[in-house]
Amino acid sequence: EVQLQASGGGLVQAGGSLRLSCVASGFTFDDYAIGWFRQAPGKEREGVSLINPSDGKTYYDDSVNGRFTISSDNAKNTVYLQMNTLKPEDTAVYYCARGGRKSWYPLGPIKADFGSWGQGTLVTVSS
Repeated sequence: EVQLQASGGGLVQAGGSLRLSCVASGFTFDDYAIGWFRQAPGKEREGVSLINPSDGKTYYDDSVNGRFTISSDNAKNTVYLQMNTLKPEDTAVYYCARGGRKSWYPLGPIKADFGSWGQGTLVTVSS
């Protein structure tokens, strides 16, 4: 069974940091791009960052570029999202998901291609 489990959310003050983890199981980790998405109350789910574990290629949305860093530990089938200089507008439920097999998205994630959504982890940034 394909599973992705996100964790690491919490409450932090503006300017602070958090590191999210996404543990994957049930598939060949290197074959799939893994993405972090977020959904704020009343808003659509949006792509934040992607990584291709097989070659380390990454993508960042403009809203987080320079503040967030995505990485993977292929031995642990885990993708991390280091979030620094957090802003109140980063408040959302963060999800990780798997892209299409051997697919890369240089212009950003195509939501319809991503699935096996985990349960999400809530990040709250206070001002």
